[in-house]
Amino acid sequence: MQIDELFYLVPAILIALTVHEFGHAFVAYKLGDITQKERGRLTLNPFRHLDLIGSICLLLFQFGWAKPVQVEPYYFKNHKDGMIWTAVSGPITNFIVGFISIMLMMLIIKVIGLSQITYHIMMFLQYCALVNVGLGIFNLIPIPPLDGSKVLMGILPEDLYFKILRYENLIGLLLLACLYIGVLDGPLIHARSVILEGFMNIANFIIR
Repeated sequence: MQIDELFYLVPAILIALTVHEFGHAFVAYKLGDITQKERGRLTLNPFRHLDLIGSICLLLFQFGWAKPVQVEPYYFKNHKDGMIWTAVSGPITNFIVGFISIMLMMLIIKVIGLSQITYHIMMFLQYCALVNVGLGIFNLIPIPPLDGSKVLMGILPEDLYFKILRYENLIGLLLLACLYIGVLDGPLIHARSVILEGFMNIANFIIR
């Protein structure tokens, strides 16, 4: 990875991780979990959300995670539905930011055109779209400790889910190993490409 790539990638990662966790905290708070405000997670300050290992993985592999938002489902009127909506809110927020990034790229091309200044803006927006969509997809994998596993919590019987949860640390290590050797690269990159292409088609339809 070249130094000039880091110029675009690092701020894109900060934005992706921040909006992801803020999305979790905001939805949980709106559903009744008042602890999110008390814990200082209702903020777009990236330093309240960063996880060192997750940030490094996102920097190296473009798939990673932030410091998890601790949700108190007992505040929810419906525990399982609340967990599902809170879990998917992070990836959905990433997809929204990814789509906005693509929309802005299209608008720059159509309205302003390419120049030395807009080139750098376009590169940043491209990385922002790649990282946000990649983070959203990765976190939807239905295994602990990712967001997809919290969706399982809302679907599976509690006894079965907690049996799976006993192996969370082992599963997490296996996940890191898969990331390191690149087992997941193909499927994740393909899924990201499909979603980005869909976003581009929608953006083109909107602004044409």
